[in-house]
Amino acid sequence: MNYEKGRNSTENRPPQGGNLILCGFMGCGKTSVGRRVAKLMERRFCDLDQWIEQQAGMTVSQIFDREGELGFRLREAQAVALIASQKGLVVASGGGTVLYPANVECFHRLGGTILFLDVPVAALQERLKRDKRRPLLQVPNRRQVIAELYEKRVPLYQAAADVTIDAGAPPLVVAKRIAQRFS
Repeated sequence: MNYEKGRNSTENRPPQGGNLILCGFMGCGKTSVGRRVAKLMERRFCDLDQWIEQQAGMTVSQIFDREGELGFRLREAQAVALIASQKGLVVASGGGTVLYPANVECFHRLGGTILFLDVPVAALQERLKRDKRRPLLQVPNRRQVIAELYEKRVPLYQAAADVTIDAGAPPLVVAKRIAQRFS
């Protein structure tokens, strides 16, 4: 697997002060890797889902229950616009954030570099087998749902990303690779 492939330039470096946005399937390590990258690079960290929860005063699951996925996605788009306008962040996007072209455009337009944390589906199924908080996984056929969503989403993550990072290693290893690459 190629750890670092991208499309923007041979360097694939964010503009000075540009945000690094981590995207990928749920369970790929966006938050755990992102926190470590931010610390290593001495940047601020923002978990988009946690930011939305804080602003809404509800969990993502509660937002889904009360407002549906559309309500959540509207909140998410507003959060993307606000977060993307800041500089020097490491952002853990939600698993569905970059599936919407307007969010991708907003991140890119404001100088962000999107990194796809790529993890094989079998590893994701293992990581997510006991998950209790992700609304889309609270079903009896979880492994099948993960496989089907993965099949649909990975091409969209690849299309949105400027760089693909092999994220099958432990979070600190992945974070060090990213920090070294983008420092």
